[in-house]
Amino acid sequence: MSQLTRAQKDEFIEFIAYLCEEASKEILPHYGPDVEIERKSDKTPVTLADQNAEKRIREILAERYPEHGIIGEEYGSERDDADFVWVLDPVDGTKSFISGVPLFATLIALLYKGRPVIGAINQPVLKQLVIGDCETTTLNGKPVSGRSACQLSEATLCTTDPIRTTLWQNNADWTALPPKTALYRSWGDAGGYILLCSGFTDIMCDPMMEIWDCAAIIPCLQGAGFTVTGWKGGDAFDERCIIAAKAPLHAEVMATLYPNGQ
Repeated sequence: MSQLTRAQKDEFIEFIAYLCEEASKEILPHYGPDVEIERKSDKTPVTLADQNAEKRIREILAERYPEHGIIGEEYGSERDDADFVWVLDPVDGTKSFISGVPLFATLIALLYKGRPVIGAINQPVLKQLVIGDCETTTLNGKPVSGRSACQLSEATLCTTDPIRTTLWQNNADWTALPPKTALYRSWGDAGGYILLCSGFTDIMCDPMMEIWDCAAIIPCLQGAGFTVTGWKGGDAFDERCIIAAKAPLHAEVMATLYPNGQ
């Protein structure tokens, strides 16, 4: 539970929606087959959409909350020891973005004293904005809570990269999980969590995340009533990985990954 008042939450929720709107204006002009791609030092792709969107968000934050800190994927950290810190991933899923797949999204989170308390997932092409405050979650302003828990055999399981070796981390038996579900797809990146919160899928797993990948997502999942842990069964934010499902189903997932316990 966050320590923010309802008035503070409402103020920040309105503001985070504005940040997403402004980021979209920088992203959409670059969406399409002619997008120019650069490579970072780690060989991952980056575009002007990533860079310009984060620059715009930082400009607005400097004007509105100059005392707040910022952690951004593209331009690093400033005042990251402040009580309030904004965590920015202007285009989560750049590979999807450059491939024309609308699973990418802008991720913006607000940390308070080191913990994520508000998060936004914004898909500008589909015009889907999910905002969560750890207690409630909305999609385009309307409350969402995913769909009710089903049995594992009836569930749709998604992950961003189905061959990433970290799916087997902590000695998890990942190989055993997909065959026990009804459907297994790589509908991942941030868009996968929009599908989860809005009731189209049942399980979302991401085994390796940076702070800007997970900080915005966790308040949305918690507000929608999902059980959210890391691969070790602990705090997803601390572990920097996510296994998310409704409570009874989440237990089935963990029991499948660790049939002999952890």
